[in-house]
Amino acid sequence: MLDTLLTETRKLTVELGERRYPVMVGQGLIQDSSSLAEHIRGADCLVVSNETVGPLYMAPVLAQLTSKRAVQIQIPDGEQYKTPDTVHKVIDALVGMRANRDTTVIALGGGVVGDIAGFAAASYMRGVPFIQIPTTLLAQVDSSVGGKTGVNHPAGKNLIGAFHQPNLVVIDVDTLATLPARELSAGLAEVIKHGAIVDPAYFAWLETHIAALRNGDRSLLIEAVLGSCEIKSRIVAEDEREMGRRALLNFGHTFGHAIENCLGYGEWLHGEAVAAGMLMAAKLSDLESTQYARLEALVSGAGLPTAPPKVGGARLREAMDLDKKVAAKALRFVQLHAIGDAYVSSEYSADKLDRVLALAD
Repeated sequence: MLDTLLTETRKLTVELGERRYPVMVGQGLIQDSSSLAEHIRGADCLVVSNETVGPLYMAPVLAQLTSKRAVQIQIPDGEQYKTPDTVHKVIDALVGMRANRDTTVIALGGGVVGDIAGFAAASYMRGVPFIQIPTTLLAQVDSSVGGKTGVNHPAGKNLIGAFHQPNLVVIDVDTLATLPARELSAGLAEVIKHGAIVDPAYFAWLETHIAALRNGDRSLLIEAVLGSCEIKSRIVAEDEREMGRRALLNFGHTFGHAIENCLGYGEWLHGEAVAAGMLMAAKLSDLESTQYARLEALVSGAGLPTAPPKVGGARLREAMDLDKKVAAKALRFVQLHAIGDAYVSSEYSADKLDRVLALAD
């Protein structure tokens, strides 16, 4: 359910049975002295950021926490640092500050920071409170909502992790003004995904506004963030631990994660790999040609790749065998009946899969 507050901040509530948490979306929220402290029950917190985001936004966040004992840590910036070693550094910081079960971990940064900080929060003392302040579009529309945390293994993306829901998500679209154009485009991949899987009207809205979104229109970005978060929160509320419907959110990810693995994590941004992966999954689907053309045009309009890198189809296939979405030793793909009508299936033509993989040769 969406509410409009007097401050023009927009609020969405993620409903998880007896548990719930707010997602706040607006402008200037990092500067708002009232948005954080009231959601921190204990006296202590650890703010986790990276070398890029910390110098930009750590000071205003700490200014909201003067009533708390706030410790900060900065981790290296980049997907290649999304490893158990980096999680250990965050846990070492918690141990060093003698954190207890009332200590809140705050993630200030993009998806890598959120995944690492969240996994550390899930692991320390078997779980401490966690707040997300995502500063990239990719994290704002996807990884900050839903409770997936974790790190990569050399054999596969996000193979080590836990479900750990945040207590609060604070999304300040003003942070997108400092985001490189390539990373803004990468975030649009997940926005497009949400429309493609369950909401044809949202997809059509994106077709109309993709150029303005790519150019950073703040009011439209707020609507896109809200639209994507509402779709994701609705799906997560139905299937928190991905036993069924939540798997739809993996559209493009089986191919995309394999692309990231084969290139080396960080060579392509996650959203870039997912963009190419969505079009590969659409080719595997029995999707009508004009609908495929719409998806391809929207991906291209967002400034994203429409074909996989030339890493070799055989290498992609090998990497896909270690994907988390393999069930009973059969690959499952999110496919499209039509735009806005997705389904998960291990039923597909082996010959067609070979032809799709051959795009990487």
